[in-house]
Parts: sequence; C-alpha cells; structure tokens
Amino acid sequence: MIKQLRKEGVFIVDIAHQIGCSEKTVRRHIDYAAPAAAKRRQKYVAKLEPFKDYIDSRLSEQVWNTAVIFEEIREQGYRGGPAMLRRYIQPKRPLRASKKTVRFETIAGYQLQHDWGEIIVEVAGSACKVNFAVNSLGFSRRFHVFAAPKQDAEHTYESLVRSFNYFGGSVKNVLVDNQKAAVIKHGQNGNIEFNAGFLQFAHHYGFIPRACKPYRPQTKGKTERMVGYVKHNFFTRYRPFESFAHVNQLLAIWLAKVADRRHLRQFKQTPDSRFAEEKAAF
Repeated sequence: MIKQLRKEGVFIVDIAHQIGCSEKTVRRHIDYAAPAAAKRRQKYVAKLEPFKDYIDSRLSEQVWNTAVIFEEIREQGYRGGPAMLRRYIQPKRPLRASKKTVRFETIAGYQLQHDWGEIIVEVAGSACKVNFAVNSLGFSRRFHVFAAPKQDAEHTYESLVRSFNYFGGSVKNVLVDNQKAAVIKHGQNGNIEFNAGFLQFAHHYGFIPRACKPYRPQTKGKTERMVGYVKHNFFTRYRPFESFAHVNQLLAIWLAKVADRRHLRQFKQTPDSRFAEEKAAF
C-alpha cells in the first residue's frame, strides 16, 4: 500500500498521516528491496540448475566434499559461488552412506570405461536428441566422445573402434554399463551373460569385457562424470549443429583444445601428460 501510494505521487508526510505512522517508517518501507533480492536469489539458483544432475551423480558416488565438487563444476562452466552449492547439498546430507567409498584407480593401459549420455539440441534446424558415447581411459582420464543418432549395438561398437583409433591402441579390459548392446543379464551367482556380438567384438580387439554391477554407480564413476562434463561444457560452448558429422567435427576440436588440457586436481597433471605414460602400456 505504501509503495503504491508513493507511485501515485502522494508525499511521504501525507502517507504517514494517512496510515498513522512516522515518516521514517514510510521511508524504510519504500527503501525495502526484498523483491529485488528475491530476483537475485532466483538468478543465482538458476546458475546452479544445469549442474544439478552432475552434482547428484557425485553425491551418489559418496563424494560429499563441496570444495571438490565446486572445482569440478567450475571446470564445466559454473559461474556461481560455493555458498549456493553448499545450500543445495546440505539438505541431502542425511542420505550420506555410513561407509566411505574408496576411489578405485587403475594402472596404465588396463581399463577403458564406456557409457552413453544424451541431450536435446538443435541439429539441422530442428530439436534433436543427440546420443553421445564417452570412452574414458581409467589411468590418464583421457577420453573420446562419439555422437550418434542411436545407442544401439552398431553405434556402441563404432564408438569403441573410434576411441581405439583415437588413442592409438586398445586396453586390457573394457567396462560397460548394462546396455543390451553388451550385456544380456547378470546371474545370481555373479556371472554375466554378455551379448554374443559384443563377445566377438571383444575377441577381435583383444580385450576382456567387464560390466558394472547393477545399482552400483561407483563402478563406472569416471565415465559417468565425463558424461556430465561433455553435457555441460561441450554442449554449452557449441550449438546449434548442422548434422551429426558436424557435432563430431566440433567434438574433435573440443577434445584437443579443452578436454585433453583440463587440470586433474588429484594428480596435478593434465590427461594429455598422463596419457604419454598410458600409451606405452597399450
């Protein structure tokens, strides 16, 4: 009411007399900027929105250190502050597991992790679902990305072949998610029934197939994090696209200029520098 009267041109002294309060109270109410603050908060919260899926995936891996997550999402393009991240994580802390998850590190040339991601972007002038396969080396954290129209067996195998060519060799074993292109089922005794085509593919390229345990996201944490990184870094920098070929052309540029040169905080190195050691183990 006070602000409305002021907008209508009523003098402060007259407003105070009309509602029965002091002129100081009227001025304080007029100067109160709660709505603007609310807008600022909404703006800040919006900055975090694109990274919530990635943050939730890190929490599911029992990574609760906000400083670590803050640095990771900053590398992906987050421009907000750490306080907003802490406010988002704090209500979720009761979900924290009692046992800490031990980070699993692999030796050079031992393992490649494969996973799929998807995103809706503009391709050839229309909204299109782009599927992208991420193949990440466990030791160096260097990875390759291949964009495709489907997540079927044909494109799964093509993504792996492209990654082997990109890295200049294959690894000892390939860890996949439980997609039908690779895994038929998990037995009660822990045995895994792999897709016959995937077994033939593995034999041809000389690697041992592995599969994540169901409901165990920690197993494929490295590649799952890279799916979020691709989504929030590459697909934020580059769009729209002319075709899937155009997506893959830009991915090749981005891998060389950005992804391979990113700082790995835990190693104080880049994937490029660690890959020199890993390549010798192929």
